[in-house]
Amino acid sequence: MRFLPILLLYLHHGAALKVATSLAWIEHTPQPYAIKNFYKGSSSATLTSGGVANLGTDKSFDLAANAETQGLKQYASHRKIRLIYIVCEVAYRIVADRSKGIKSLADLKGKKIGSIKGTSAAIFVEKMMRNVGVKEGEYTVVNVCMKTPCASNTLPSQLKSGAIDAFGVWEPAVELGAQTLGPNAVIFQNASIYREVYALYSTTEALDDPKRRKDIVEFVRALNKTLDVFANEPKKAGVYDFVAKEVGMDASVVEAVWDDHKWSGRWDDKELLDFLVEEDTYLAQVDKRTPVPRKELQNFLDTSVLDEL
Repeated sequence: MRFLPILLLYLHHGAALKVATSLAWIEHTPQPYAIKNFYKGSSSATLTSGGVANLGTDKSFDLAANAETQGLKQYASHRKIRLIYIVCEVAYRIVADRSKGIKSLADLKGKKIGSIKGTSAAIFVEKMMRNVGVKEGEYTVVNVCMKTPCASNTLPSQLKSGAIDAFGVWEPAVELGAQTLGPNAVIFQNASIYREVYALYSTTEALDDPKRRKDIVEFVRALNKTLDVFANEPKKAGVYDFVAKEVGMDASVVEAVWDDHKWSGRWDDKELLDFLVEEDTYLAQVDKRTPVPRKELQNFLDTSVLDEL
């Protein structure tokens, strides 16, 4: 029996690099593109539907990708999780129905805003509304359906029917909502107030394992090459078509929302830390827990893989 741990270690080292990620949204698509075109690790890499929560419960995962909201939620109880790379930053948008008398964000006071509670979208709506002096409770958040098949009374039909007055979620839903409303669509966006930080995460165990770390570094190297393509030559490289196929939408819709996505990689330490401290303070209130101290959030951010490239 004393040889069992060694055997298990050997078996894992022979396995593919295992990445948990949502497979439905644009933000995840650099990962399959990187695997297909650039990844040269010692083993293959596989994407599994999931997210950063998998890192806290299943040690077979090497990496996970999620918005910063879910990263913070998991780090609060799993302090060995590390944010190692920013795949994408997205300035979310709110689309509203101008025919309801909505010309400014403040006009959403007393209105019904579609979003998804407990997610980055809900954080975005709260911060945007708070910035114009409208507090939670002075508008109603209505959960919207974001996965097909959706019933006829869900997003974006809720907006067209008047069941909700606006919604704020990730793309392409807002673009589809704007197309549904046509000339009555009014859009609100401010990246300085909120942007999604869609990041790649790992764990101290994976990063401290020489073999697993080598493949993680190679995966990030492949992502770096991918982000260069996504940022600089998406049309020429056929990226719109690739992304559309991966997430099941029209390439024209992908192209329409492409400029809202910033393919990032590295981050500004102080700026990101300030951003995370503020968001975690809010999440702690919602989740009824103590905020993670700033010094411990510093440990959450790990640049060592990027530094190794």
